[in-house]
Amino acid sequence: MLAIDGGDPIRRSPWPTYDKGAVHVHPDDEEAAIRAIRSHLYFRYDYRPEQETECGRFEAELCDYFGTRHALAVSSGTTAIALSIMAAGIPPGSLIACQGFTFVASPSAITLAGCRPLLVEVDQNLQLDVEDLRRRWSPEVKAILVVHMRGFAADMEAITRFATEVGVPVFEDAVPAMGAELHGRKLGTFGLAGAFSTQSDKSLNCGEGGFLVTDDSTLFARAVVLSGAYEGRVRRHFPDGLPPIGTDLDLPLLSFRMDEIRAALLRSELARLPSRLELFRRNYAYVSGELADVPGIRIRRPVEPGACLGEAFIFRVGGGLAEWFARALCCEGIDARNLGSGADTNVRVFWNWRFLFGDRTVPEIKALLPATSRYLEDAVDVPLSSSLTLEDCDHLIAAVRKIASRVGP
Repeated sequence: MLAIDGGDPIRRSPWPTYDKGAVHVHPDDEEAAIRAIRSHLYFRYDYRPEQETECGRFEAELCDYFGTRHALAVSSGTTAIALSIMAAGIPPGSLIACQGFTFVASPSAITLAGCRPLLVEVDQNLQLDVEDLRRRWSPEVKAILVVHMRGFAADMEAITRFATEVGVPVFEDAVPAMGAELHGRKLGTFGLAGAFSTQSDKSLNCGEGGFLVTDDSTLFARAVVLSGAYEGRVRRHFPDGLPPIGTDLDLPLLSFRMDEIRAALLRSELARLPSRLELFRRNYAYVSGELADVPGIRIRRPVEPGACLGEAFIFRVGGGLAEWFARALCCEGIDARNLGSGADTNVRVFWNWRFLFGDRTVPEIKALLPATSRYLEDAVDVPLSSSLTLEDCDHLIAAVRKIASRVGP
């Protein structure tokens, strides 16, 4: 008997997630943060050369990891996106295309940058639908913000090809996908700039924070100033020459900097990132492989095998049963949510971004992206922490099979 009907649950211990403390923290990571605290040098711009600060070293290590010319550590993934857009010179008031399935930070960052989101459908695998983007295109659209949502790589070949065709830049919201690759290339390095988060359940976690990467030196210099490098401090980021901008007084100062304590913690975590990524990949491959033949569910497919981080297991259940399926999983001891549940204020679905729609009703908002609405209403999302054991994975597999047996083909 299912637990939702009064039977015994598959597991009784809490499902491991970041908000319950299920994060990968090594004693060396703790010591790194304590070392920075004891230094009493918390502000990233002090008497030391940039390359000797925790933030400066973290940025250099990010450049090595991603193979990019520049990296800038900032206060959040949201500010990393907004800074990328502003520093690229996208005119205020412009439309920026963005998919309807992403965290609310994506449209919020567009708004923060003074622009307007143009929402676009996703396909059945919850990826930006390039053909719908083509149908909705207008000269008012000045950029594309593509999101590697829930750690799954978007079809960057198709997106960058279309962007080249229409002559606009692509920005990557790789906030949920640090370390994932497509065609052997790290996500976040396909567009003009890539933005990442170091908050909550991300590959690197310091509670808050983020960074951007780019090969464009002018964009980088402008982002540095905008982030809070005042009174000539931008020159510290260009020790071998002058920054490729005029006076830093031409730009506002937004104070989106990262501090030294977070940078120290992240530097230590970055050294162990490959092992954390391997755990994500192992767990996702195991779960998705064991459930591939389950009738009644459709597992989200990556654009190419392995092109995902593995931080979430998403599948679709038809027949209006997804909300019940998610509740049933929770009763079995597995954290899950129906992404498009009408009883949930999930801010990963576009109809809950009320700040964009004024007084429109939810049905009216859903009608703007009908395919996305349908796919999200059928989608069940299970978080997969890198701290999951194989026993945890077996519990998830058993719970899905148990519940799916009630659904049928």
